[in-house]
Amino acid sequence: IMAGAFAQGAKAIGAIDATVNLTLQILPDNLLLAGIFIAACFVSVSVGTSVGTIVALTPVAVGLAQKTGIDVAFMTAIVVGGSFFGDNLSFISDTTIVATQTQGVRMSDKFKANIYIAAPAAIIALIIYIILGRNVEVPSQMPLLEWYKVIPYVAVLVLALAGVNVLGVLAIGILLAGGIGMCCGSFNAMEWMNAMGEGILGMSELIIVTLLAGGMLALIRHNGGIDYLIRLLTRRISGVRGAKFTIALLVVLADLCTANNTIALITVGPMARDIADRYGVDHRVSASLLDTFSCFAQGLIPYGAQLLMAAGLAGISSISIIGYLYYPFVMGLFAIG
Repeated sequence: IMAGAFAQGAKAIGAIDATVNLTLQILPDNLLLAGIFIAACFVSVSVGTSVGTIVALTPVAVGLAQKTGIDVAFMTAIVVGGSFFGDNLSFISDTTIVATQTQGVRMSDKFKANIYIAAPAAIIALIIYIILGRNVEVPSQMPLLEWYKVIPYVAVLVLALAGVNVLGVLAIGILLAGGIGMCCGSFNAMEWMNAMGEGILGMSELIIVTLLAGGMLALIRHNGGIDYLIRLLTRRISGVRGAKFTIALLVVLADLCTANNTIALITVGPMARDIADRYGVDHRVSASLLDTFSCFAQGLIPYGAQLLMAAGLAGISSISIIGYLYYPFVMGLFAIG
């Protein structure tokens, strides 16, 4: 609920556009592709939602593609790939929250385990974009940079990395967004409340599904269903590596069936924890595996919310985006390794 309120409040003050403008004005023309990827990574880490990042940045990316002659599907894929980076790492991402809660670990511990997979993958993707963007030229006229609108995102990221409780982080971020918005005239107090209400409403479906899924899983566990599935899936496991592979396979299959990485994590999280307990897998590692492979699987399916939203905003086929999703595929390779 608080993540939704913060994301929409920050968006209402123009923080997303400010972040994009800051990135583009700092980087030279030949780093435009890399700049879009960095902006998507930064925004997604700050707002904690891949779909929100895609909604915010895809129109900007499409506009730049049209002005520079870059393939629209390619530019859209850059945004989608960067959005998965934050969905996987952000302290306020619903997938991070579910992965850590189901495995009983702190978000900072899961972040430390995850960063060794996500960071190298992001660096490789960034190098690819630098190489492919050598001849790109950025439009000469760029909007005025309003750097102060980036403050809520920076504050959320710094406070989260410092180990502040996620509720405190979000509360401070919400207050900063509201204060800056009212000071710079982006909205008044009532409009700020409306913006937060829209953000909360956008989370309502996820909240309801989470409650229903939690009740369903409790009934399945009570009747022995979880134990049966674990016995079925772990019959051939012969060590920690096999247990890790089973956890990854579980979440990938769940994601392919549900087309929602958060729901997939809610579904298999308890089973993954039981497998981790039985075979000595560190819970920080199991949380990292769950989150990483759920984001990887989400990049494979053209019927997932992220690709459908991006394709709709760009006016292209969701299938045309998949071939350009360098970051999720590289991330999957690092996770497998």
